[in-house]
Amino acid sequence: MSPAETPLAGGRKPLGQILKARGLLRESQIQEALAVQRKRGGLIGQILIEMGAVKSGDVALALAEQSGLETVDLSRLQPTREALALIDGNSAHAFGVLPLLVQGRTLIVAIADPLNTSVLEDLRFTTGLDVRGKVGDGEKIRELVRSCYGEESSLQDAIRQAASASKSGDVQSAAQSMPVVRLLNSILHQAIKDRASDVHFELYDDRFRIRYRVDGALYEVESPPMHLAVPLVARIKVMADLDIAETRMPQDGRIELSIDGRPVDLRVATIPGISGESCVLRVLDRSAVQLRLAALGLKPEDENVLRELTALPHGIVLITGPTGSGKTTTLYAMLQETNTPDLKIITAEDPVEYDIDGIVQIPVNEDIGVTYARILRTVLRQDPDKILIGEIRDSETAGVAVEASLTGHTVFSTLHTNDAPSAVTRLVDIGVEPFMITATVEAVIAQRLVRKVCDTCRASYQPDESMLAELGADAAHLAGSTFFYGKGCDACHQTGYRGRTGLFEVLRFDDTIRAAVLNRASTAEVRAAAARNGMRSLRAAGLLALTDGRTTLEEVLRETL
Repeated sequence: MSPAETPLAGGRKPLGQILKARGLLRESQIQEALAVQRKRGGLIGQILIEMGAVKSGDVALALAEQSGLETVDLSRLQPTREALALIDGNSAHAFGVLPLLVQGRTLIVAIADPLNTSVLEDLRFTTGLDVRGKVGDGEKIRELVRSCYGEESSLQDAIRQAASASKSGDVQSAAQSMPVVRLLNSILHQAIKDRASDVHFELYDDRFRIRYRVDGALYEVESPPMHLAVPLVARIKVMADLDIAETRMPQDGRIELSIDGRPVDLRVATIPGISGESCVLRVLDRSAVQLRLAALGLKPEDENVLRELTALPHGIVLITGPTGSGKTTTLYAMLQETNTPDLKIITAEDPVEYDIDGIVQIPVNEDIGVTYARILRTVLRQDPDKILIGEIRDSETAGVAVEASLTGHTVFSTLHTNDAPSAVTRLVDIGVEPFMITATVEAVIAQRLVRKVCDTCRASYQPDESMLAELGADAAHLAGSTFFYGKGCDACHQTGYRGRTGLFEVLRFDDTIRAAVLNRASTAEVRAAAARNGMRSLRAAGLLALTDGRTTLEEVLRETL
């Protein structure tokens, strides 16, 4: 039985099977789409649309059949004014939902994604009515939302409307008020449009500040007045199913949304401060992440090495770098490269950041004793071929990783070190003997993320001697080269940067490196031996990215030594 024919949980038919039964797809197209999904992830319906195999309306109808929901032909139905008045335009734009009519105490709405039940719950909360969803063509929904509500109003408009609303002393009532709901929806929608990885809500004695982290850098957006801080944070806590009455203890939660038809996970973390409760949302936009080796910014020779490493029958492959350097994305891309039906892959993560089809992913929960080491011992009894460990942080986890490697498994994991050679010292520090390191570790990859020059406003210049001197002796050969920078434009929010790319330092363990490790060589000696073997340092990788025009002098200096 092919993957397209395998029944889903609850006896639901796979989407490809439904489309095939309707005469809209061939089996070869389904298999092609599944192959793309295994490589880069994503929703199978969206992949089929991108391939040109089916139309968005076809997928909507198939999704409705799969989930048992009713469908609606939007070309034959005119939304009522009563229904339109119950949902504000910003929410309709953000969540791709169109109110159709009110029947008694029930609001009927059109949605494009039948799996997006969270938006229906949210609408029940804000309207006070029972809400029933019917599946319609996503393109038609967006067209009608624009027609009925006009273009989406700006974040500034939402702030002004919320600021003019009456203040409420009841936090729960304020959190449910339409101005606050509308404002938070606008903040989240704008964050997704700006490709933000985090949204910070920060309360100080004299002001309330909202900041987005985009491409690793924080920038401030227009912030609401202080009296909206508590209702906004309370609204976030309600959506994340947290205790809004508890403001003295940190809390963690999760919100699942579909914004602009894209599934988005928000990891919520609140923390009490001296001025009040602050909150950070980590945005996990599955459609924005590129889980492919080709999308990471690797040089062709390094990309080939990583492909070889994913195919190893056993051994340990480590990714090192500081928090936020893209280690997990690189590991996911490597796993996707080897994610085929004939291999079993299991991960232990803290937390699981992206759901990957075909891979068993297990979240760590140390509060109840579900640690990396405990999960891994169980995983070894599950007959895996490849194992991902979110982080090797202690001797127990390292010991189980070594054991897994020695018993014929390929183990991928991360360490916090400044460069690849330092990983050897770090493993020794946490209790792994040098002979075990040489017997199991196949490669260490250090990485950094640098911001890319904005393509819209890029400009060139010739660096002078003082600029080259800042880069060190290794940059002497760059005299006369052309460097690039971004002038700043609306596309990059006047920063000169848009997007990020990786810098990689790949240390393969050969006989020379293993001999140095066995002799307990220092990090400097391991680094020198690796350089003689052709390892490109992070700074050298940065210089290549600089001359390629991908990044700027300032970014290379900031991220490499």
